[in-house]
Amino acid sequence: MRAVVQRTLSSRVTVDGRVISSIGLGLTVLLGIGKGDTAADADYLMDKIANLRIFPDQEGKMNLSVQDVAGEILLISQFTLYGDARKGRRPSFTEAALPDQARPMFDYCVENLRRKGLKIQTGEFGAEMQVDICNNGPCTILLDSFRAF
Repeated sequence: MRAVVQRTLSSRVTVDGRVISSIGLGLTVLLGIGKGDTAADADYLMDKIANLRIFPDQEGKMNLSVQDVAGEILLISQFTLYGDARKGRRPSFTEAALPDQARPMFDYCVENLRRKGLKIQTGEFGAEMQVDICNNGPCTILLDSFRAF
């Protein structure tokens, strides 16, 4: 499982010209689910996201989590995080989980974060979305449940 975590002032998702979700201060998380990802992968990554200390404290140091600043999370499924472009020019997505495998895992991740008391909004699984992100910093962190980076 892979995630691109962005510290944001605001973000929103639009589908077919209508805003379906939006958040203020918090994290926008693009989540890629790979073949073979398990609940343990999700638990690790959601815990990491919920507790990632990337918000500034009173001294300006990145020392606070999204929970500490009462922020929100916009979680968006993005299978293209498993795009492999090492060969040729068109990425291969063979390592991305198929939708019937990825959807339950995505839902599991949403519930995992909600159980932590976080305010969660989501994109629309499988839809063509436009995502507006006001990245604050900019601050972007890459996470991988296999600890590849």
